[in-house]
This record gives sequence, structure tokens and C-alpha cells, in this order.
Amino acid sequence: MKSFLITGLTGLLLTALIAAERPQSPNTLTAKEKREGWKLLFDGKTTKGWRGAYMDKFPAKGWNVEDGTLSIQKSDGSESTNFGDIVTEGEYSNFDLMFEFRLTEGANSGLKYFVVEHKPKPAGSAFGLEFQVLDDAKHPDAKMGRNGNRTVGSLYDLITAQGKQVNPIGEWNAGRVLVNGTHVEHWLNGKKVVEYERGSEEFRKLVSMSKYAAPAYNANGRFGEAPKGHILLQDHGDKVSFRNIKIKTL
Repeated sequence: MKSFLITGLTGLLLTALIAAERPQSPNTLTAKEKREGWKLLFDGKTTKGWRGAYMDKFPAKGWNVEDGTLSIQKSDGSESTNFGDIVTEGEYSNFDLMFEFRLTEGANSGLKYFVVEHKPKPAGSAFGLEFQVLDDAKHPDAKMGRNGNRTVGSLYDLITAQGKQVNPIGEWNAGRVLVNGTHVEHWLNGKKVVEYERGSEEFRKLVSMSKYAAPAYNANGRFGEAPKGHILLQDHGDKVSFRNIKIKTL
């Protein structure tokens, strides 16, 4: 009987270890994440929780859900003029946001935060701070801006991602945006690559040297300083996929 109990306990322990080592399925939350307050922004099956930017419903075409990924299809490479950007139905102020993205060759997209749909609608993408999603090697935007501040992981046109490690085209990369008060961080594949204070003197100086100095970006308050806003995924005319999009409010 004693031998039987030991064998049974050993089997249970092995089962637990195997379960612990098993990779987590995409678009799911662990019990620990649920206890910590994480919420999925994409369930892997539907577009629930999202709508088109400046729209009351999800775009009729261009964006699709397949095999647990949310993808924008390729069009002509232009910004937010074909199928359109999508935004979360909810707005956020202090948060920890994690997501994965997969690029195709030469692709451009972005994840924006603190997006406010001020009217009139701009010609391109809705205004907001942007975690750049880009093929640095093949897309020309990587060589524009200042000192590489339009490369993947960067705060677009403002702060260049430093010390980053990027997975090859066709593989998944893990992005993260952490906002706690005025403090903001970008992470790429587990490494912090950008850090700044929204609304600080240094931040405003960077804005003044960027395309965001234009009056249109500041007509409804200083650019990038809205108290809350939507999360946006950009249609920039190239095929890019997203998954494991989750958020924890702080």
C-alpha cells in the first residue's frame, strides 16, 4: 500500500511538472494572470471589443481573424486609407499592455495608445502615441525621422528604441507598453527599449522637433498628453498580424 501511494504521488507530481512546462496557448490567461487583473483584448476567435476608428462598427473587410491571429491584409501601403485602423471600445489611462506582432517583408503598422477621436477626422491615422511596428531592413520609414526614431519598438518620431533584439520577419515579436502616471515604457521581446515622462519638458521638446509640432496635432490640447484614450492597431497598407493582446489597468 505504501509503495502504491508513493507511486501515485510521483505520477501526480510528474503530471503537474509536465503541465507547468507546457507552452501557454495563445490568447488565453493563466489563473495567476486572472488573479492579477489581466484582461484579453482579443479572444483569438472574434473581433469583440474592437471597432473601426471613427466608426461605430468593425470594418467590413480587410481585417480578419484566422488561426488565433488578428491580421490586417495587404493593400497599397498607404496610411489608414484602405480598410482603416481599429480601436478598442474601451479607453485607458494607467495600464500594462502586452501584445505580439508578426511582420511580413517590408511591412509597416503600429500600435497607438492615448488615441482620442477628435473631429474632424484626420486624413491619415487617428492621433496618438505610437509603438512602431516595422520591418526596419526593408521599409523606407526606418531611415526617416531623426536618428532611427521610426524603427520598430520606438516611440514613433520621438524616441529611438535602444538595445533591442528583433526576431526575423515571419516570427512573432512581443511588445509591451507600460503606463503608470506620466511614466511610460516600451518593451520589445522582454527588454525595455524606451522610457519617458509624458508632459515633461524633455517630452515637449521632442514633440517640438517632430512632425507632431504641426498645429493640427495640438488643436485639441498638447499632443500625446490626453488623460485617457483608446488602443489602436494601424492599417498601413501592409499585412501584419497580432495576437495575445492583453491589458491590466493600474
